[in-house]
Amino acid sequence: MAVPKFKMSRARTHSRRSQWKANNADLVQITVRGRTASVPRRLAKAYQRGLLQIED
Repeated sequence: MAVPKFKMSRARTHSRRSQWKANNADLVQITVRGRTASVPRRLAKAYQRGLLQIED
């Protein structure tokens, strides 16, 4: 694990952390029982197996 050689100031830490941005989940089109919906890729199999229901 990387260890800093010098103490980083609070302002410097906050400015570094403020640059991080989350990405939107990529959506895929799935069709379950004749209904088409856009869902996150990681949940597509759960919808197809019937573990999650598509809501309108």
